[in-house]
Amino acid sequence: MAKELLELEAGEELGITKWISIDQNIISQFADVTNDQQWIHVDVERCKKESPFKTPIAHGLLSTALMPNAFYQLISLDSNTQTLLNYGVDKLRFLEPVRVNDKIRYHVRLDSRTVKSTGVLYRFNTQVEIENRDKPAMIGTFLMLLVE
Repeated sequence: MAKELLELEAGEELGITKWISIDQNIISQFADVTNDQQWIHVDVERCKKESPFKTPIAHGLLSTALMPNAFYQLISLDSNTQTLLNYGVDKLRFLEPVRVNDKIRYHVRLDSRTVKSTGVLYRFNTQVEIENRDKPAMIGTFLMLLVE
């Protein structure tokens, strides 16, 4: 169940999102949009022969770009009266590659919330889990500003 953003307390777990399948189509679309056509992402045949993973891997920033959509699974926001802006990312690390057809999900905890003149700044500790793998794909602190 989604939690009310204004009611969250520092240290509170928001929960875990649904699994998201990362297929070659999503990776290729991201490559097109970002103009990052490095072979490790888009050349299936070359990956089979030369990649240590034997399959294409997703761009690290793809899991970052998918975070806001995943985040909205966990919070309740009144879009008529509240606006939530991406404010930045701190300490972002990519620890394990997401391979084609992996499933990922986001585990989110509120680290802090700070009242600013422009709104309330939330710092969310976020980890991207990969199904059937111990090591997370990504860890980072996402900053979001609630403007009312």
